[in-house]
Amino acid sequence: MSFYTSLNGMKNAQTSLGVIAHNISNSETYGFKRSRTEFAEIVAGSALSNPKMIQGIGSSVKSITQSFSLGPIEQTGSALDVAITGDGFFTTRSAISGMTSYTRAGSFALQGDGRIADSDGNVLQVFAVNPGGTINTGSMGDATIAPANANGAEFAGVSIGANGLVSASYADGTVEPVGSVALASFVAPTGLKKIGNANWESTGISGPASYGSPGEAQYGTLLSGALERSNVDIAEELVSLITAQRNFQANAKAIDTATQISQTVINLRT
Repeated sequence: MSFYTSLNGMKNAQTSLGVIAHNISNSETYGFKRSRTEFAEIVAGSALSNPKMIQGIGSSVKSITQSFSLGPIEQTGSALDVAITGDGFFTTRSAISGMTSYTRAGSFALQGDGRIADSDGNVLQVFAVNPGGTINTGSMGDATIAPANANGAEFAGVSIGANGLVSASYADGTVEPVGSVALASFVAPTGLKKIGNANWESTGISGPASYGSPGEAQYGTLLSGALERSNVDIAEELVSLITAQRNFQANAKAIDTATQISQTVINLRT
């Protein structure tokens, strides 16, 4: 029994090492959120077992839990680099599949067709804004900038305010609202499914997304010209790495000890 218990412990330590290695490798990934491995005890006993004699039979990986704590904010100066100072997520839509995803990495750029998208082509979603500045949270669509305004003046620049308002300026000096950045929030963000490139999908565990504008409740405000860095603490990860390594070595030593004991029993002479 001790062989399998210790072998299971080695596998669990290997899983922990893999999670830590993934964290360290993404320490420079914008919008990345670190994960930690949580373990659970395994015991075996029946209704007739003496509770004082129930023996543990090892541990299992309970979950790999994500941490959505805020990462450091880095100033970039780019008008379409945006950081969220709260718990919200940017909402994006794939131009190819139409799939909606969520991210904390606010590195956006203007595409040739006028849409504001990330490096993977996922288009930023915004609420419609009427000429008077009223936001319609019931209408959400792609952030698209017209190449010219109604007067025929050409596009000159774009900016995103702390309140999420995306504004396009034109050569004749006019500024027109494009939309208001739509931020998403979840009841249980740790239940979001990673899909790579610092993007997540909603699941039954996370619950459906609720949408709102920057500055409202839990969504947080926006900081233009900045990006949120990974929340990985290298010093903390190195300490966890040493702990996981010692855990692996201890389980390996337990297997070695069990082997020696078994060998001694086999070699007994009567």
